[in-house]
Formats: sequence, C-alpha cells, structure tokens
Amino acid sequence: MLLALGTGHVFEILLTLFVMMAAAKVMAEVFERLRQPAVVGEILAGVLIGPSVLAWIRPSELTNTLAEIGIIFLLFAVGLETKPRDILHVGKTAAIVAVLGVVTPFVAGYFVMRAWGGNNVEALFIGAALVATSVGITARVLSSLGLLSLATSRIILGAAVIDDILGLLILAVVSSLAAGQIDYLEIAITAALAVGFTVFVSLVGPPVLNRMTPRVENLRINESLFAFALLLCLGLSVAASFIGVAAIIGAFLAGMALAEATEGNEAMHRQMNGVTEFLVPFFLVNIGMQVQLNVFRDPSTILLTVVITLLAVVTKLVGGGAGAIHLGWRRAAQVGVGMVPRGEVGIVVAQIGLGLAVISDSLFAVVLFMAVATTLIAPPFLKLLFAADSTKANE
Repeated sequence: MLLALGTGHVFEILLTLFVMMAAAKVMAEVFERLRQPAVVGEILAGVLIGPSVLAWIRPSELTNTLAEIGIIFLLFAVGLETKPRDILHVGKTAAIVAVLGVVTPFVAGYFVMRAWGGNNVEALFIGAALVATSVGITARVLSSLGLLSLATSRIILGAAVIDDILGLLILAVVSSLAAGQIDYLEIAITAALAVGFTVFVSLVGPPVLNRMTPRVENLRINESLFAFALLLCLGLSVAASFIGVAAIIGAFLAGMALAEATEGNEAMHRQMNGVTEFLVPFFLVNIGMQVQLNVFRDPSTILLTVVITLLAVVTKLVGGGAGAIHLGWRRAAQVGVGMVPRGEVGIVVAQIGLGLAVISDSLFAVVLFMAVATTLIAPPFLKLLFAADSTKANE
C-alpha cells in the first residue's frame, strides 16, 4: 500500500513537471518564431494549461515551490553577471528611480481606489500591490538579449533591490494597519536588518570571496566551485528570508558578491545556465496559472481591472522613468518599462490581503490579473526599446 501511494505521488510530480516544462518550451519556441520574447510565451503557457483554460495543472504547493526555486536561481545567475562596483556606479540614479517608482504608484493606487469607493485598508493594499516590482522578468529578457552589462540594466537591477526593501516596509505598515495597530519597533528593526544585510553583502562579500575562491577550486570534490556557488546562493536566500527580505534579493546579492571571483569562468556560467534553463520555466508558467478568468463576469470588475492595470503601467513608467530622465528619453523609457512587471511580488501582496480578509475575492482577482498583465506587457516593449542596444552588442 505504501509503495503504491508513493508511486502515485511520484507519478503526479513527474507529470506536473513534464506538462509545465513541455508547455513552456513549446510556447517559447512559438513566440521566438514570431520574434517576440520567449518569456511571454512561457507565461501564456501557464494560462493555457492552468485552471482558466484547459485545467491540466492547478497551482499547488509543488508548483509554488518550483516557481520560488526558479526565480531564486534566475536572480543568482543575473547577480553573477553584475559586479558590485557597477551597481554602486549607478547607485544615486537607482535610488531615485526606486523611490519615485514606489511613491508614484502607491499614492496613485490609493487615491484611485478611494475614488472607486474602496475603504481605507483596501486602498492601501491596492497601493502596496502597485509598488511591487518583479525584476526576474526584466532580468530574463535582458539576459536573453545579452544586455545585462548596460548602465540602464544596472540601474534597473539596483533600483529593484531598493524597491524591494521599500515595498517590504510599506507592506509591513499596511498589514499592521489591517491588524489594527502599527508596531513601529518591529518595522524599524526590519528596515535596519534589510539595509544592513544588503550593504554588508555588497561591500564585504566580494573581497572575501575573491580570496576564498582559489581555495575552493582546490578542493577534491567534483565541480567544487559550482557546488560552493549553489550553497552560497541558498545560504544567502535563507538569510534574506530570515530577516524579512525577499529570498530573491539574497540570491541576487550572492551572485553579485561572487561575480568578480568567477569572471571568465565559462564552465561555471555554463553550468548555472543549465540550472536556470531547467528551473525558470516553472516560475514563468506558475505566474500564468494564477489567472482566474471566471471572476470577470461583472462589468464593474472588468472596468476596475482595466483601470488598475493601466495605472500600474503608467505609474511605474512615469515614476521610474522620471528618475532616469537625465539619461535621455529612450533610457528613461527603458528604465520605466523595466520596472513595470509585478509578477509574483504583486501576487504575494494580494494573497496577504486576502489572508487578512481585508480585500474581497473580486479585488484579489483584479490584483492578480494586473500582476500577470504587467508581466506580459513589459517584455515586448523592453525588446523594442533595447533593440538598438541589442544590435550593437551583436556586432
């Protein structure tokens, strides 16, 4: 009996992996042939096989876990292509982009929701959901175009790290308000830990790892540096989660701290590419599977969805772009669009609001649709805006 149960469970897991991966790669190939970003096809694959259309696979603890692991290793791989000094070089611009890219959508979302008739807490949660940025989507597109080394790309990545910390604090305040009181001490401690962790890893990590790497490579275990990199990624992801920051920030910082030490190590980067090519599709497909089309039978819900989605795009484009306007209109547009995807971060905010019973099922569906829609909207525009840079990089 135990063997039969175990076999059935294994079959279910393997079938889920197969369907998600097959759907992702087929749709990615279709969109590549249409000269569109593969990431869009992989997200739409999730919509297709998910509950809203074919209902082959439903979001579950397994798919959510696979998605989380996928984006952790994606951000680690992106970090490996990003040296700390490059981020520090654009630090001022990234900070301005992050602040404007947080304040603008939060304020706009709050007042639009209040004007729509929502109560104070609902309006605050909508604002918090609009603050989110899923840098994993933008990073995937820029990586596929070979443009992670551009100053604009570094601004987006740096701003996303700051954005995550600011968004974390806003979410903490909003969640406290929903619970009836604000714990200022807890919020202050979280802020200090988040900032301290980011600064410490960024400044202390690279020189320490530069000295450690030669010793790690001399270890007798197979692929010792690759194994060490995986442990570092997982370890800092755990540390980030423990202090209240998104695990992906820990993964990104781990990659960035190791970037100088592994520069020019083609074998290491090739191995990491293999890991991300396997895991990242699960993250993208899982986003698509979250879509719930059945709640859009009410015309007012459809209208609110359109308004919130447009607001999500415009506020990040204006807020994020304004912070980089001194670089010129095209660069500012690149930064603004790069900050548009909400992805899994917006979904998490919506789930917290639903769990606290402060937003309705229909409002949850609105935020969910906005998160997926912004994730789908950004990649084609990113490819278009970065087309000239991509051409130069390939010459």
